Amino acid sequence: MKSLLKQDFEKLDHSVAAVQQQLSASSGERYWAGVWRRLCKNPRAVFSLMLLAGLLFFTVVGPYLWTQSPTQQALGQGSLPPHWRSQATLVVEDNWQPSRIEQTLIDSVNSDLTLTASDLQVTVESAHTEWVRLRWSPVAGASRYHVYRQERRPQTLYDLGLPLGDTLNAQVVGFEDRLKLRVKPYFYSVIALNGEGEILTYDTTEVTPAAAIAKLDAQLQGLLEEGHIEPGQIVSLPAHPFGTDSLGRDMLSRLMHGAQTSLFIGIVAPLLFVALGVIYGAVAGYLGGVVDNILMRFADFVIALPFLLFMILLKIAFGIGPGESGIWPMLLALLLLSWPSSARLVRAQVLQLREQPYVEAARLSGAGTGYLIVRHLLPNVLGVVLVLLSFAIPGAIFTEAFLSFIGMGVVPPTPSWGSMSQDGMKTLLSHPHELILPSLFISITVLAFNLLGDALRDALDAKLD
Repeated sequence: MKSLLKQDFEKLDHSVAAVQQQLSASSGERYWAGVWRRLCKNPRAVFSLMLLAGLLFFTVVGPYLWTQSPTQQALGQGSLPPHWRSQATLVVEDNWQPSRIEQTLIDSVNSDLTLTASDLQVTVESAHTEWVRLRWSPVAGASRYHVYRQERRPQTLYDLGLPLGDTLNAQVVGFEDRLKLRVKPYFYSVIALNGEGEILTYDTTEVTPAAAIAKLDAQLQGLLEEGHIEPGQIVSLPAHPFGTDSLGRDMLSRLMHGAQTSLFIGIVAPLLFVALGVIYGAVAGYLGGVVDNILMRFADFVIALPFLLFMILLKIAFGIGPGESGIWPMLLALLLLSWPSSARLVRAQVLQLREQPYVEAARLSGAGTGYLIVRHLLPNVLGVVLVLLSFAIPGAIFTEAFLSFIGMGVVPPTPSWGSMSQDGMKTLLSHPHELILPSLFISITVLAFNLLGDALRDALDAKLD
């Protein structure tokens, strides 16, 4: 009889445990279903989720759809504004030299009393985006010539623009300009100076270079078919919807591959240091007493460590020199120094939860410390952890961008949004899209995660239902 009663009680205990487990699972499902329902009703959450979905598509699928190389350089197409597919004329390098005249002709010009200093005339031999070649007539009394370029018509002698060169003697009456030419009007001015450096006269001519590409550049970019290379033929240039950087690399492709680098650091690092902080804080909060005091004093010590100094030491330890990317030291530095904030937050939550009746009941039933932390405490702080993670990700993205911007993180040719912003600073005044585009992607990503964090914080509060 006693054995039968014992078996009945054991079956009853198992049945009660099973019912409690089902009720707990059902309650958890209802709670998270409510969280998702409140999240979907929040316009900020929907907007942030749409932004993150678009960013995920841009990062993962984009490089398969837009196959241009992020490292392929085209120096003749550096710092181009956004444009679609265009065409250019193929040109071949030659041994062109500036026109020179004999000293006897100079003496003849100087002795010709019918010529005056105003007889300077500038003509264009050839003009395209690879080079502009000028020639001018000799001026009586001139000892050398200065050449200038301006992007608007000069108004005075002191408004001639960028100085391009000095012929150094009167025999040279030609000049070749190969300095970042575009398909737009330029105004070239040539000044004739006498032996004392006094200005005799000057002449200005307007030039609009035609689109062209050098044979070597076209071959390196794979734009020419073997056996069909003829100077003067029309070559189709690749499209650059977001323009190019200073080295002619496609900005759209670099933004896609840069997103992979920035988001890898921005997501993996927070997942690691938040997980470490959650476990550390849960153990400290549950054990309490002396153990809690020792663990949290160590966390205070870690907070006091200077991040930049630690980053430098890790780069030295990894053997990474100047000009080399420090992705792994950056990840390790974030993991070792960023966990105390999450540990403090989880510890405070666990200190409250460990006094709850269901934790006491589980402890009295013989549950061990590890089981209590994993089964009862951590699931109840999961909401707080999600919110913490949503705010830690934009912080890590900003950290990567800052370190790459100062040359301590990712460096070219490896693309990242931070390193692209650092490159864009060099051409901010003349080509602002090189800085604006990566900075815009950083801002959009941080905004999306911050909005999602705010929405999660509200959705996890069941009182708002």
